[in-house]
Amino acid sequence: MNKRQSGFTLLEIIVVMVMIAVILGFFSSGMMKSLDKAKIRAVSKDLVSAMRYTRGQAVTKHEQKTISFNVEDKTYKAPRKKMVTIPEEMEIYVYTAASDIANDSVGSIRFFSDGSSTGGWVKLVHGDKIWKINVNWLTGEISKVEGKS
Repeated sequence: MNKRQSGFTLLEIIVVMVMIAVILGFFSSGMMKSLDKAKIRAVSKDLVSAMRYTRGQAVTKHEQKTISFNVEDKTYKAPRKKMVTIPEEMEIYVYTAASDIANDSVGSIRFFSDGSSTGGWVKLVHGDKIWKINVNWLTGEISKVEGKS
């Protein structure tokens, strides 16, 4: 009598392992894209928070406060906070009053004690996605608009 043992052959195991690898590869690339998008969205939210903080400091301290930007170094700095570096894969553009432009790469947005500001906008670009953060000169209100180029 010929008794056959039950179990899996080496070929069946290899086929299953390859299928698992393909599936994991598919999901991991999707996960990486999602993490990248979340990181970049967080950058824009952090910048909005820093701008609102700067405005709040101007109002509570009853003095002008500025948030400064360096588009070449891809950094910004709010009062009494550490300098923040924007991820290398993003671009930053700043539009502000002529009086708040130090040179071609450095500028700032100034907030006054009544909450108003010099106004302007900051644009963060990653691929075809754009986050534009507007600062109303009259009210100092800060708003963010997401879009595509």
